[in-house]
Amino acid sequence: MGDFDTLKAAIEEEFPGWKVWRSDAGRWYATRSGDLTDAQLQAGCATTVAADDSAGLRALLAEQTRQGREEG
Repeated sequence: MGDFDTLKAAIEEEFPGWKVWRSDAGRWYATRSGDLTDAQLQAGCATTVAADDSAGLRALLAEQTRQGREEG
């Protein structure tokens, strides 16, 4: 595993439109940089997702990408 800055940059490059950060407790978060429509929210798209580690965050972002495609 790399350091946080390297992992953060890689995730943000892989999932454009998301800003990644980590809490003081070590939990990983990603927040969308844009707004969601009501339809996207009803389809299960989230404005912020959280995971215990970078791999978990990537999995959540991949799921969000799939949901966005299905809705779009």
